[in-house]
Amino acid sequence: MTGKQTWAIPEGYIPEGSTGPEPEMTSHETVCILNTNDEDATVEITVYFTDREPIGPFERTVPAERTAHFRFNEFEDPEEIPKGEDFASVIESDVPVVCQHTRLDSRQAENALLTTIAHPGE
Repeated sequence: MTGKQTWAIPEGYIPEGSTGPEPEMTSHETVCILNTNDEDATVEITVYFTDREPIGPFERTVPAERTAHFRFNEFEDPEEIPKGEDFASVIESDVPVVCQHTRLDSRQAENALLTTIAHPGE
């Protein structure tokens, strides 16, 4: 099995604006999850803020031996993640997975893409 069951992304921010065609160039935050197991992974994502209570968990499934990309700005239940506010997230899975964080900031015509591996838990 590859990965860990707990991951943290200490940096998050969904820009309020976008430039370019939607949905491809909509500014967003994404968690990319790789599941190399022979069973589906059920993941719960909890989002933390600097000045308010956490929201979540947002539950998602990553099929066995697949990868899935989840945009934070598409999370709606239990509530939407606000744009223009700093946040962090913790991803917990029932089987080991690997997580990566990506941001597309298209507020300007000169787009910026940031990506980094998330921090694995113990």
